[in-house]
Amino acid sequence: MSENRREFLKKAGGALSMTALATGFEHFGLMNAFAQKAIKKNLNAVPDDYRALVCVFMNGGNDGNNMIVPNHNDQNVSGYSAYSAARNPQGLALAQSALLPVTVPRIGNLTYGLHPSFGTVTGGINGGIYELWQQGKLAAVTNVGTLVAPMTRAQFQNNSVPRPLQLFSHSDQVNQHQTCRADQMAFSGWGGRIADKMTISANPQTLVPTCSSLAGSLLFSIGENTMPVTLSPAPTSLSSILSLTGYSNTPANNARFNALSAALNLDANQELVSASNGVYRQAMQISQALNSNQETTVAFPNTDIGNQLKQIARMIKARNVLHINRQIFSCQIDGFDTHSGQLLGQAALLGQLSQAMRAFYDEMNAQGISDKVTQFTMTDFNRTFNPTGVGSNVGTDHAWANHSFVLGGSVLGGDFYGMNASNGTPFSTLVQNGPDDADFGSNARGRWIPTTSVEQYAATLSKWFGLETNDMNFVFPNLANFSTTNLGFMMP
Repeated sequence: MSENRREFLKKAGGALSMTALATGFEHFGLMNAFAQKAIKKNLNAVPDDYRALVCVFMNGGNDGNNMIVPNHNDQNVSGYSAYSAARNPQGLALAQSALLPVTVPRIGNLTYGLHPSFGTVTGGINGGIYELWQQGKLAAVTNVGTLVAPMTRAQFQNNSVPRPLQLFSHSDQVNQHQTCRADQMAFSGWGGRIADKMTISANPQTLVPTCSSLAGSLLFSIGENTMPVTLSPAPTSLSSILSLTGYSNTPANNARFNALSAALNLDANQELVSASNGVYRQAMQISQALNSNQETTVAFPNTDIGNQLKQIARMIKARNVLHINRQIFSCQIDGFDTHSGQLLGQAALLGQLSQAMRAFYDEMNAQGISDKVTQFTMTDFNRTFNPTGVGSNVGTDHAWANHSFVLGGSVLGGDFYGMNASNGTPFSTLVQNGPDDADFGSNARGRWIPTTSVEQYAATLSKWFGLETNDMNFVFPNLANFSTTNLGFMMP
């Protein structure tokens, strides 16, 4: 039965396209008319501010061990020497002098280092996201991963706590990050389930779905009762994505448009018909308004992830035209499955990611809402601490717990967040066959066991977004397995 639903979602495309939305206003409008009727008595509950979540998925499994590196030599919490000893012989260790140093107050002001690509200036765009750490706008949630319940190394080895299904599998771990269900297959994402609970209360007047995807039908954005809209990235203009076909500016088409507008005033005494017609009129106004310039102020890098985030920034700039108070976006950068050639490959990808996320933050600042929009990263899993191959072919295999970035004006940045590992910090002990390694024995390669679940990470973002406490269990069915549900990296 569940497999049939999965096939149905695939065949249905998993999302509404903007073209389908634009040419089927009457159907979507009727649905929205019912919704508006349902919330008529509760309009006072509609939030009067704007907030958006932007999920940036690093597809393939980013190597977090080279994304954040110890830049100290305190052996109690694994310093640079432990990192270098494990990775330098095969040529995968980053030079300590190349790291971008950051202090971490939570760990006694010990210094860590970000990958040098996070500060690289390319093409005169910007300085990357590194300096946003120094400004307190960028934080790291460390040692986070898929879990059914909290798990120690001993519990992992003796199977006394359920493990995530198909651990170390790309497709399964991608799904579990996007659904927050490590215990079973799920066919809706946590972003989509937030939309299920918040669309009527937060966005009663909008025709545009709460969720939008720039990377096709990502499971993250699909709800139980709501579907996302899929958008083409820039340079495609918004006006060409959401447009009324057959109403170009000619005398005949203008006459048709005026006749349609007049027809929407008929049957005004019928409540549902009147509401539906009102939504249809609003959709036409939105289509016309989006023909005006919604271009960004800040220059974005001309990369795949840069163009995705640019289109999201345009949609956010049109928020007032779209009459929307809460939006959830998803986009994706591919190429992180680095079994070989990792040094150059990952450096290029992290540079693209850094430039695009920084441009997006600067654009939100230019729009005056940098504190209302939060970017966050996810990926399949981390990669093995011990490399595979040597020299230019050096790479890594599939692992588990990883690090994620959260960026925005409401982020309590410049620090690490998450539950503590065996060393009393939220950063794993970097020792193969050590206290935080899921592997054991002579074949241990360094697959860190998460101390923070994806649910805890996502619930913290969702609370800031405005999800009601009573709806948390619907969106995150396993959240009750974890005692801490707010990691504290977001302002109220």
